[in-house]
Amino acid sequence: MSVLPAPEVVDRALRASRADEAVVIVTDAHEASLRWAGNSMTTNGSSVSRDWAVVSIFRDGPNSARVGSVASTSVDPADIEAVVRASEEAARTAEPARDAMPLLDAVDPGALDQLLDWDGLPVTTDIGVFGGLARELAPAFDEADALYGFAHHQVHSSWLGTSTGLRRRWVQPTGSVEINGKRGAGTDLASAWVGAGTTDFTDLDTAGLLAELSRRLDWSKRRIELPAGRYETLLPPSAVADLMIYMAWTMEGRGAHEGHTAFARAGGTRIGERLTDIPLTLYSDPGAAGLEYRPFVATPASSESLSVFDNGLTAQRADWVRDGVIESLVYPRATAAEFDAAVTVPGENLLMTGGSDATLPDMIARTERGLLLTCLWYIREVDPATLLLTGLTRDGVYLIENGEVTGAVNNFRFNESPLDLLRRVTEAGRTEITLPREWKDWFTRTAMPPLRIPDFHMSSVSQAT
Repeated sequence: MSVLPAPEVVDRALRASRADEAVVIVTDAHEASLRWAGNSMTTNGSSVSRDWAVVSIFRDGPNSARVGSVASTSVDPADIEAVVRASEEAARTAEPARDAMPLLDAVDPGALDQLLDWDGLPVTTDIGVFGGLARELAPAFDEADALYGFAHHQVHSSWLGTSTGLRRRWVQPTGSVEINGKRGAGTDLASAWVGAGTTDFTDLDTAGLLAELSRRLDWSKRRIELPAGRYETLLPPSAVADLMIYMAWTMEGRGAHEGHTAFARAGGTRIGERLTDIPLTLYSDPGAAGLEYRPFVATPASSESLSVFDNGLTAQRADWVRDGVIESLVYPRATAAEFDAAVTVPGENLLMTGGSDATLPDMIARTERGLLLTCLWYIREVDPATLLLTGLTRDGVYLIENGEVTGAVNNFRFNESPLDLLRRVTEAGRTEITLPREWKDWFTRTAMPPLRIPDFHMSSVSQAT
């Protein structure tokens, strides 16, 4: 069976629509993966798939509409009309949409320079993208440390079309590599992790990753048991990213206005509140070099952050925290109109700037006694009102004494709020592109500085390794 080009799927579905308005989104995904364990390559593979959705809208009046959305993975052209009809039926029986707004017109001046060729073919990938990585890993497989890891590359080519004539296309490459190293056995087993994000694997510093992995395993020669408590703690960029991502996911304007989130205050939101005197700026920018993402909204379903009526809306840079002050929350167009706020699209990258030029080794050298974390995992929310999170440390917590790492410490469970951490941070270093460990499967494009927290709360000792 021949597979219809995505633009033709969009056009056929729109022509078949009997709804007042319709939106069609098609994404062709090409993926490749490589896995290794115990110093041997184990599996590799590639796949091609298509996901598409039809959103049907029936208008009950100028400010009222019912919406139905149906998704499909079929590549059979004969299924197009059935999906359109199912979407229309879902719309007819739906409750009125709270986020009803006019669809965007065909011409969005802010997006004219962001359009790619509508009729362009999907961009592909395959296991050949890992050639350089595999060659650079091979010598390390002959060493004593046991290496485990996973590399993943995906390229999503997306097409968005609406009955108002709007057309958008975007190609999003996303890649990552994670390497876990183990040394010793039994109670003497040491474990460490490193990772990096990439768009095409040509910019990976595999030798640097392996050197950092070995350095962390060397730190584990000495073992120290410490009790739970509050410790001066250095958070590397990866751990900072995991915490800031969770905070960004909770920055919904409606939730704040209705008192459901940590960004609520009596009578309004916490926009304008100062968190820190360090001029930290946390922002999302679709044009950030090396971390680019789709510069327009493309969603088959509405949420507190996105609206189907906003499909095609241009995504701009959004400063969530600017110079230490809460600056913005996420507002789809309908929510923005309801609360008299600026329309703000959620970001698919996250960057923090405003620290010094200090590297993590520089900050270690200035630490009299404290902890160096490397990885956080199993992060869960405890209290949405304060954004209190809990989680575990993993693959290396180290003791710093007199400016040097002197050994590995047992793992802990922590209890902290990202908002409180920003209030208490005493030093921020140089921003660098980093891969979050916990949220890597959902969010890879981040750039963060290392942070110094004077009293990071290790609430209990953990047996995790």
